[in-house]
Amino acid sequence: MELLEKLEIPYKNVKLYERALTHTSYANENDVKSYERLEFLGDAVLELVISEYLYKNTEHEEGKMTKYRSHYVCENANFEYSSRLGLNEYLRLGHGEEERGGKYRKAIVADIFESFMGAMYLDLGFEEVKKFIYKHIIPLIEDKTVDFFDDYKSVLQELVQTDKKSLEYVVIDETGPAHDKTFTVEVKIDNIVYGQGTAHSKKEAEQIAAHDALKKAQNGDFNKEEN
Repeated sequence: MELLEKLEIPYKNVKLYERALTHTSYANENDVKSYERLEFLGDAVLELVISEYLYKNTEHEEGKMTKYRSHYVCENANFEYSSRLGLNEYLRLGHGEEERGGKYRKAIVADIFESFMGAMYLDLGFEEVKKFIYKHIIPLIEDKTVDFFDDYKSVLQELVQTDKKSLEYVVIDETGPAHDKTFTVEVKIDNIVYGQGTAHSKKEAEQIAAHDALKKAQNGDFNKEEN
């Protein structure tokens, strides 16, 4: 398998990795197993490796380690890891999902990173997974320019409450068929638009809008009225 050679994985059972990259849409069309069970396993393996890394490499208390781990083992982070490794280029998708751009859907691309870790764990054991994560993932975690934080809404809420301002998320556009909608959301603070986000779910669009607003806060524009 080209991907395994490229990532220099000393694999034994290539079938496990093929399953790790098999979406349910492909599995249903071809009567094979999907990545879902491997994803469940890989999530636990990833959490353990990251937990051990934080324990051994920081002096943080439990609460702070838990917070950091949630940043590094989440959909945003897994999407980043998966994309950088190019896992999505080897995804096996059903015809409909392929046409809808499933290879680039955030949730799917994030899921296959965990399923890939699950496959590697079953094939090569914990130490090899750990070695792989330390080689490919830990450098991203230690690179302060890579942002894995995914709960911008909570941070913005705290900031707004401190200033006793009102906060509102408004859907300004909704396109696409019922099964594949795209939402555009604006975030308003005291009825002034401070951020905008577009995504396939309202929740994700709100997070993107909140992130946009927080960038303006960091740039000192948070208290400047916009037209």
